Amino acid sequence: MESPADSGLLAVDLGLKTGLAYFGRDGLLKWYRSQNFGTATRLKRGIVLLLKTYPDVAFIVMEGGGPLAETWRREAGKAGIAVLQIHAEVWRKDLLLSREQRTGGLAKRNAGILARKVITWSGAARPTSLRHDTAEAILVGLWGVKRVGWLDKTPCWDAE
Repeated sequence: MESPADSGLLAVDLGLKTGLAYFGRDGLLKWYRSQNFGTATRLKRGIVLLLKTYPDVAFIVMEGGGPLAETWRREAGKAGIAVLQIHAEVWRKDLLLSREQRTGGLAKRNAGILARKVITWSGAARPTSLRHDTAEAILVGLWGVKRVGWLDKTPCWDAE
């Protein structure tokens, strides 16, 4: 998938409490955060503002579904942004070992560990705490940059 050299990818862990992670065209994590929108109306306004603030977003990768996903898809469409929608099982299968995801709680814990490795590898600011929605957005984004061809392979975490 082709995109301009200065474009970015926005990864979203869907919910009114939304995890967000932004990756550059170089495949590196640039920023991440959690945003509590509180209501669907505030979420819609927040999406519009976010997409105006980051006009270089070429892709949005979302984990989840339902009405909130449709809101993201609609606003992305208005902005001409390609959307990839996945479920947790997809990125977990690609990024976590089977033994790291035997239960939902174990998968969330290991997602947090791996997300911290991505933060360090990318040279992004280190968190004081990392909410699970943000950690999952980071991994959704890592999966996404691989999927769109911005990163050939997952870095070797064992080297750290």
